[in-house]
Amino acid sequence: MATFTVPAAVPPVAEDCEQLRKAFKGWGTNEKLIISILAHRDAAQRRAIRRAYAEAYGEELLRALNDEIHGKFERAVILWTLDPAERDAVLANEEACKWHPGGRALVEIACAHTPAQLFATKQAYHERFKRSLEEDVAAHVTGDFRKLLVPLVTAYRYDGPEVNTSLAHSEAKLLHEKIHDKAYSDDEIIRILTTRSKAQLLATFNSYNDQFNHPINKDLKADPKDEFLATLRAIIRCFTCPDRYFEKVIRLALGGMGTDENSLTRVITTRAEVDLKLIKEAYQKRNSVPLERAVAKDTTRDYEDILLALLGAE
Repeated sequence: MATFTVPAAVPPVAEDCEQLRKAFKGWGTNEKLIISILAHRDAAQRRAIRRAYAEAYGEELLRALNDEIHGKFERAVILWTLDPAERDAVLANEEACKWHPGGRALVEIACAHTPAQLFATKQAYHERFKRSLEEDVAAHVTGDFRKLLVPLVTAYRYDGPEVNTSLAHSEAKLLHEKIHDKAYSDDEIIRILTTRSKAQLLATFNSYNDQFNHPINKDLKADPKDEFLATLRAIIRCFTCPDRYFEKVIRLALGGMGTDENSLTRVITTRAEVDLKLIKEAYQKRNSVPLERAVAKDTTRDYEDILLALLGAE
């Protein structure tokens, strides 16, 4: 389900490092050479390049990239070059420390990844920032959002297929009662959404639909401008239909008065090795336009080139 392509015959790591070094030297940076290498290597290969580059030249590859390229192109290249857990740690730190209610990175990291991936992100966070993700979320997020997001990023959910159907039925009923009473930040709603396994939550949401003849998210649209309700809906969609959730993030990033490069870059760099092919299919189905064409229309130059490479454009 990944979209970017890796050559059938990948050059030796030393050769990739040498070519990257050449891209940084001389009159101007060779951005196309950087893209041709880094956008066509998987996470393990990029990790090997970073290690070998530091050994060969006594300089971190990320530092060299930071010195040579700039702006939204730099951000896309840096995020992509990072290990997935490192990348998520960086995105989580940015959102936690500059918190605003419309942020979605923390929800995506906690709910669109496996429990093991979330745990790896929290380990990478410790290593990079010398603090825990939980303490930064608790320190910077306030009110009901803190009440929701701290346990969301703290959880280590069961990741197996077992489901308790009677529990799903009773908790669907409990969710309906709390939502009907507009008690959206009730402890029980937060407990269920932040502790139950993905399989258990899917069973609960299906039971909700069966008992009340509509999806739970329909009842969470009482106030379309309420960001807390929007966050609850985002959590649910990350579990139930991540491809359509991320399609909407991209559609909104491309569809406003100006392009939301941060959201566009975040989704493409975090999902290119996961399920970006499914997201592309969802985008085509929803908008009758290939995602590559929409991205090319709203972006330019090297930033456009790196995104299209990660999307697998020919």
